[in-house]
Amino acid sequence: MKHQDTAQQIIKAVGGKDNINSVYHCVTRLRFDLKSNDNVDSGALKQLDKVMGTNISGDQFQVIIGNDVSKVFDAMVKEEPSIQQNADNKQAKPEKSKNVILSIFETIAGVFAPMLPAITAAGMLKGLLALFVSLEWMSAGTDTYRILSAIGDGVFHYLPLLIAVSAARKFGSNPFVAIALGTALMYPDMGALLSSGEAVAFLGIPVTAVSYASSVIPILLAVWLMSYVEKWVDRIIPAALKLLLVPLITLLVMVPVTLIAIGPLGTFVGNGLSGGINWLLNEGGLIAGIVLGGAMALIIMTGMHYALVPIILSNIATLGFDKFLPLTFISNMGQAGATLGVFFRANDKKLKTVALSTSFTALMGVTEPAMYGVNMKYKKPFAAAMIGSAVGGGFALAFGAKAYVLAGNGGLPGLPSLVGQTFLYSFGGMIIAFVVGTIVSILFGIKEEEGDAEALAKFAPGATNANVTTDKAVKIEAPVNMEDPGAPAPTGDAIAYAPMTGRAIPLQEVNDPTFGDELMGKGVAFVPTLGELVSPVTGTVMNVFKTKHAIVVRSDEGMELLIHVGINTVKLRGRYFDSHVLAGTRVQAGDLLLTFELDEIAKEYDITTAMVVTNTADYKEITPIQLGNIQMGENVLKAKL
Repeated sequence: MKHQDTAQQIIKAVGGKDNINSVYHCVTRLRFDLKSNDNVDSGALKQLDKVMGTNISGDQFQVIIGNDVSKVFDAMVKEEPSIQQNADNKQAKPEKSKNVILSIFETIAGVFAPMLPAITAAGMLKGLLALFVSLEWMSAGTDTYRILSAIGDGVFHYLPLLIAVSAARKFGSNPFVAIALGTALMYPDMGALLSSGEAVAFLGIPVTAVSYASSVIPILLAVWLMSYVEKWVDRIIPAALKLLLVPLITLLVMVPVTLIAIGPLGTFVGNGLSGGINWLLNEGGLIAGIVLGGAMALIIMTGMHYALVPIILSNIATLGFDKFLPLTFISNMGQAGATLGVFFRANDKKLKTVALSTSFTALMGVTEPAMYGVNMKYKKPFAAAMIGSAVGGGFALAFGAKAYVLAGNGGLPGLPSLVGQTFLYSFGGMIIAFVVGTIVSILFGIKEEEGDAEALAKFAPGATNANVTTDKAVKIEAPVNMEDPGAPAPTGDAIAYAPMTGRAIPLQEVNDPTFGDELMGKGVAFVPTLGELVSPVTGTVMNVFKTKHAIVVRSDEGMELLIHVGINTVKLRGRYFDSHVLAGTRVQAGDLLLTFELDEIAKEYDITTAMVVTNTADYKEITPIQLGNIQMGENVLKAKL
């Protein structure tokens, strides 16, 4: 599917352009500010090839794309230019109760996400330079090194200017005025004045000496306050004088206020946050590594890791290292390992291919395909990933693992950011997380999604095994050997009775190629008029699908029948269905197997029910006995050896 087509369908699925206040993107996600999240068709989004999943963080609706997110975003903006986030399209939503802490996290994330390409590029370069020097491939005193260092260090030295632009866009103020505020704080003579060691005052008011180079919180708070000052000034100044006086008055107010109050306050807040988290990382050691390492995937899912970027940057600027970053690498390795475990445990070839490929992308630092496409879908691998990350994180922090630059990639390509005295401990934690995640995922196993074509293939002609699920409400009677449900071979001709009341139709009329093209085997289909399904034969229940929409029964003569109620009803996840038997239960023809709410299911899905002989290859001929209106229990299908 072309990116433009994907963009059009995403816009439609999130409620159309009229429901979009604004949108921007980070490394892997489209982040929507919508008028109402209730207008989103999440089901339609998840059907798109490019969409790996969706997530809601506070009021922000996120569509997870992966590596192609920038291409899809560009296509969306080309389709509807007005939806790109800027100062003019930040519309207020209806007032409602909202967690203050979550709002702060969302705001910080919204400011830093657009800046990440510049920050991560500079961080990666700094990491590579450190690696080259440690390997003696380059000398720190050469002109080449100094020029490359300027590329990497310049972004971080002038970080307040980047923050000023992004924060101005976030808060709806003029980004150029915000830059002017930042340049005043970082003007060389201002730096010399504040670092002179002598008392500094503005109009007799003391100014606290603060270094603004590489700082984060002071400029963030300053631009936030500036957005209110600028709007207030704009309201009281006549239109003819706005261009001149609004920026002038805003700067004349905000620069002194920042120097006198906001700068010191921001520095205090930033140092306090950094100190608290660093205390936990330093003093918590093994325990902090286990807790934070295990929870890292959840932190990333909510987007809260972006809120920690200011603290990470502050640590690197002031301490020369950060202890939180190694945990992001370790978490990614846990996800990669758990997905590799799915590769080893899965039976379905398509799933094995997906698991192996997404494990590789997670190793490269892009975890969304593994996390959302495999691990969370099957649940147990996600738990395995968290366990692996917890063990790896505990090991790393127990030995004080550190990162020395913000490389922006938490996978193998980002390893240069860990190069330093503790590199082996960080890398060791990554290996442990990967290995433990893989082993635990293999031990936990998975329940492969049942009901789609890939899962149904296990019952196709020639299949010799089936995964068994049970319903604890019914006691198993006369259990059979489930290790080889395909044996023994049929012993004679067989007759199947209609399992439901309604209209019998040729299997070829089923609107699903899996059944209509007889990929599963020959048989007959029904359009039911009653929400009851009974056994078409006397024999044994071989499988009750977890989602209760399908069941497999084998007759005493050896005919194996798969009865699948509706098309794509696996998506109901068992809603509207009740099973009345267990795998292994002995049944007589006409015994009740399933009940279902026919009217409710029909509102959402095609209710046509297929009954196929999955061991068709064992018979010379399988033909319907009658078609048209039929009553439950009437002869409907015969199989001849």
